[in-house]
Amino acid sequence: MTGSRRSIVAVLACSLSVFWPGAMIFGFPGVMGPYWQEMFGVGEGATGNILFFILVATGIFMFFAGRWQEKYGIKFMINSGTLLCSLSVFLVAYARNIYFIYLWAFLVGASSGFIYIPALTTVQLWYEERRGLVSGIVSLIFGISAAIMSPFFSSMLHSMGYIKMSLLIAAISLVVGLAAARYMEMPERIEAAVSAEPQSQSPVAGEGSSIWGRSMTVQESIRTRSFWFLWLIWALQGAAGIAMVNLSVSFGLARGFALGSAVAILTTFNLMNGFSRILTGYLSDLIGRNLTMSLTFFAAGGAYLILPYLHNLTALAILAGVIGLSFGTLFSVSAPLVSDCFGLKHFGAILGLTFTAYGFVAGILGPSLSGYILDVTKGNYFIVFIYLGIFCLLSAVLIWGVVVPYRMGPASRAKEGSSPSQA
Repeated sequence: MTGSRRSIVAVLACSLSVFWPGAMIFGFPGVMGPYWQEMFGVGEGATGNILFFILVATGIFMFFAGRWQEKYGIKFMINSGTLLCSLSVFLVAYARNIYFIYLWAFLVGASSGFIYIPALTTVQLWYEERRGLVSGIVSLIFGISAAIMSPFFSSMLHSMGYIKMSLLIAAISLVVGLAAARYMEMPERIEAAVSAEPQSQSPVAGEGSSIWGRSMTVQESIRTRSFWFLWLIWALQGAAGIAMVNLSVSFGLARGFALGSAVAILTTFNLMNGFSRILTGYLSDLIGRNLTMSLTFFAAGGAYLILPYLHNLTALAILAGVIGLSFGTLFSVSAPLVSDCFGLKHFGAILGLTFTAYGFVAGILGPSLSGYILDVTKGNYFIVFIYLGIFCLLSAVLIWGVVVPYRMGPASRAKEGSSPSQA
């Protein structure tokens, strides 16, 4: 197979590998939330915690996935994540209470970390000059999978029943994921470099530029202001984005729409969450990462501030789509922004560390807190949408603090007696 064809196949395989984890995270809880509330006799707060457990697992395992892929390889991580995703859905089929669903949420969140980080790493290595575009393609499939599958989840639930639907999803996700992993590989120049590099060697910033480009270590990256600004953005904008997964359907129901119509709001959110990723990923290659993210975050803030005043289904879906656009941008543009700032050598581990904000903070501030506010206020969406909108506006300002740090090698640092600092 020629190098050009191998690169295309690798991107397609990476995209296919993230399809089912994306559908399970961004689509399944939104569709199944009202059903689980009735099935287990719980409220909005309890189902809001489902996304909290997904995000906690994501925050934990994104970092470890970045580390482990350097040790065990891309295909091992993808196969492990696929098995974990499939087995977790078998658990959903026989859930006896909401705590089984929390366990599923934790496992499927972990599986997404095992798959998403290796997939992003692989495509960026194949297309170093178009990192925004190829990251956007993978993120597109990760996000749009939920828009594709949400109507099917709803239809399957009513036509097949809960258990049969869950078992079928588990089987299909297993077959698709394992098939995709067979075709995921790094470029030959990287494979050769990794094979030749001593395992005990500790990479240093600025070294190995012919293979990896100038790269910072994890320890160096966390000493920079850019890392912590991006971390905070993932906490705030991540909370505002992921909250809509739970809120979209329940808000539609609260406005008096039938379940099928309410799901249309979630579907529009997920469509824009998906399609925006390739668009804004490519746009960020042209006009810059910071400007692309800032514009979409401001738009999402405005959408959230307007939502409480609307009752028209089409208008609600459009604004949910705007929020989905910003959420997709967060995913697609953050990946090349991290590699711009810190290099590709330890991209997976560094991006995984930024995901700890998404996992440990965004889940609490977004789905969990909003769910409990709705329970306490008996469905007052005004408070929820206002504070989520403020999160978006703050993120639009903070993104300008994420700039490429000045990377110094050990000799330079010893001479100047300082750690890496901002340019």
